Amino acid sequence: MRFITDFRPLLKRISPHFRADPRPVGGSMFRIYRDTRFSKDKSPYKTYTGIQFRHDLGKDAHAPGFYLHLEPKSVFIGLGCWHPDGTSVKKIRDAIVDDPAGWKRATRSKKFMSRFELAGDSLVRHPRDFDPDHPLIEDLRRKDFIGVAPVSEKRVTQRGFLEEFAKACGDGRGIVRFLCKAVDAPF
Repeated sequence: MRFITDFRPLLKRISPHFRADPRPVGGSMFRIYRDTRFSKDKSPYKTYTGIQFRHDLGKDAHAPGFYLHLEPKSVFIGLGCWHPDGTSVKKIRDAIVDDPAGWKRATRSKKFMSRFELAGDSLVRHPRDFDPDHPLIEDLRRKDFIGVAPVSEKRVTQRGFLEEFAKACGDGRGIVRFLCKAVDAPF
């Protein structure tokens, strides 16, 4: 919770439209309970901690945002839109088609690529209503529009990690800015 509170002023420098909310319920920290309703695995607790700094307009984890994942043998910084709803996916794909240079700047810049890798789920085939020969068809097939940067377990516990996390979020802000524009959210 202190990390969330301490990150708040650094996040405001990246964009004033994202929130670092230290409330234990309904804030930036994901709940520790798993949704077991439709799962064969009925273990009640997650084995990781997730912290999302989402857009003010976002009501859930699917909004544009910045993310920190803490799990044994899997620590990473994430940013972008994970599993956006169908309307948002269509808007993002349309934005990629309408501004391919902007998408490339956001996802292929030296700053982004030196730290992040595009990740997440993709469709097997091209999305309906999009040209299968489009030069960015691999990006248009995406269901998740996220960048991920691995971090060592040791590094995340060392002095200065808060500032390193803020720098990483700043380095990746281009993709978040692009996604916000695509879904009509201010950056």
